[in-house]
Amino acid sequence: MASQRDVKNKIASVRNIQKITRAMEMVAAARLRRAEQRIAVLRPYADAIRRMTRQAAQAAGAAETARMPLLAEHDSEQRAALLLVTGDRGLAGAFNSQIIRAGIRLAGELASDSVDSVWYATGRRGASSLAFRGYDLQGSYTGFTDKPAYADARAIAADLTSAYSEGRIDRVDMLYNAYVSPLTQTVTHERLLPLSRATIGGEQEDDGAEPAAPAGRRALVEYEPEPEKILATLVPDYVETSIFRALVESAAGFFGAQMTAMRSASENAGEIITDYTLQMNRARQAEITQEIMEVVAGAEGLS
Repeated sequence: MASQRDVKNKIASVRNIQKITRAMEMVAAARLRRAEQRIAVLRPYADAIRRMTRQAAQAAGAAETARMPLLAEHDSEQRAALLLVTGDRGLAGAFNSQIIRAGIRLAGELASDSVDSVWYATGRRGASSLAFRGYDLQGSYTGFTDKPAYADARAIAADLTSAYSEGRIDRVDMLYNAYVSPLTQTVTHERLLPLSRATIGGEQEDDGAEPAAPAGRRALVEYEPEPEKILATLVPDYVETSIFRALVESAAGFFGAQMTAMRSASENAGEIITDYTLQMNRARQAEITQEIMEVVAGAEGLS
């Protein structure tokens, strides 16, 4: 059995760790509230951009949209860009690893269809994990995942759209943690390029948007200038906004996951302290019992 001194040292070490985890939990909770506010403001804007882009695509017609590089599908899909949105830091449970596993799983599915994967990653955790596994990163974006700015999303979108327009990739898929609650972050797979018919072509979606207009009819909206010019501006904005929304959702999800993980760590530390305290009490009782037995034995020897 360990001595009282050893057990006391262990208790002190665990208490120091518990102080750190509680402090990290409080910091994550404060940052989470700010991130939730950003999400509340961004989500309506992102949904509005999607509706506007869909309506402009309806008004422009299939012939015009097919001539736009970001709307036109390539003849064949041979290379797919996978954008993994992770965090710069860890200590958040399975937050980062579940995105990496989902990306590797998607790459395996694409490989079975003879489609090569081209890797892009935001966050040091995703970039370092992919590099450690031997994947060649075409784009790595780090240092801003705690509080992403729209300029960060614009830089990522510029690399992906240029690669797609130049024919170096044939599709773009994005994987990120969508924020639901501090306890729940859902791994979300979104197809960015080419923009799918369900997103742009006017099919009914879960956001309550209106269904597509019948073939041969234009949307009941007057555009100035022409819808083709408006669509050419909206499509890049839509891609940038989609990436920015993923970054903001991921940031909130990270703080929620970290807060939950640190709270669990603090509770586990408390349980360990309780166990060590019981162990120390038993050690102290054993020492007292041993001392009493020695005193009694000495007294009996003298009598």
